[in-house]
Amino acid sequence: MKNLHDPSDVAELRERLARLPANATRQWGRMTPAQAMAHCASALEIALGDRQPKRMLIGRVIGRAIRPLALGDDKPMKQGAPTSPDLVVADDRDLETERRRLDRSIERFATAGPEGCTTHPHTFFGPLTSNEWAVLMYKHIDHHLRQFGA
Repeated sequence: MKNLHDPSDVAELRERLARLPANATRQWGRMTPAQAMAHCASALEIALGDRQPKRMLIGRVIGRAIRPLALGDDKPMKQGAPTSPDLVVADDRDLETERRRLDRSIERFATAGPEGCTTHPHTFFGPLTSNEWAVLMYKHIDHHLRQFGA
C-alpha cells in the first residue's frame, strides 16, 4: 500500500503538492487549497507527536472497527469522514506558506521513518502502528490533493 515510508510515494505526493494551483476549484467540501494544506500539515504534526489532541467520542465507539476498512487497502479516503475539531481550519491562509509547511512536514515524517511516529492514539482510530500512520497520512494528503484535482 502507498505510504509515507516509501520514497517513491513521498516523491509523488510532493510533486502533486507543488503543482496545486492557488485558484484550484474544489470538487467537494468547504476548504480552500490553503486551508486543506494547513489541515494536512496539522495532521502530520499529530502523527509526528508534536500535538496530542483528545480522542473523538465517535472514534472511541467505532474507530477500531472502521480502522481496517480505512487502512486495509489502497482505496482513496471517502468524502465526508469526521474531522477532529483540532484539525478544522476556518481562517484564511496563504497557499505558499501552507504548501511549504506541508512539504516540510512530509519530508520530516519520511526522514524520521517508523521511529518518528507518535505512540499517542489517533483521535478517531485509536492506537496505530508506524505503518498505519504512514498509510493514513498518505491517504489523507492524497484525499485533499484529489479534492482540488491535483
